Amino acid sequence: MARIPITKEGFEKLKKDLETLRNVSIPENVRDIEVARSHGDISENAEYAAAKERQSFLHGRVQELENNLASCDIIAVTVANNDKVVFGCFVTISDSESGEEIKYRLLGPLESDIAQNKISVTSPIGRALIGKKIDSEIVVETPGGTRRFQIVDISSE
Repeated sequence: MARIPITKEGFEKLKKDLETLRNVSIPENVRDIEVARSHGDISENAEYAAAKERQSFLHGRVQELENNLASCDIIAVTVANNDKVVFGCFVTISDSESGEEIKYRLLGPLESDIAQNKISVTSPIGRALIGKKIDSEIVVETPGGTRRFQIVDISSE
């Protein structure tokens, strides 16, 4: 089984999500099923069908989280010196064509969230950045074509 890099904070969030599912969401769903059953004939009961479908989703999500937690390798984020891009660091890159700058944080695939500028170390940009230094140029193959970026800054926050 492939190991998945994750920060301690990311690991704790997954554990909290699992605990919430087990202790809140699933018990609520069980109550919803009981209420829907009490309405009589379940063969034509849309409320019952929806609750059973949700039950299936919740149990699948529990299994997914358990598998993810079992596959995680917690990586201590220690960006002591900011001379090269490493897991957990923040890196500011500049698009060579447009000059637009963007700051990303490199994390594992379970923590990545492009809306929050958190990218996975396994993504094309993440793989190209790892180990590089400030002023290095990286070339990334994207679905839209080849893009070139310049590393402007590396920091711990």
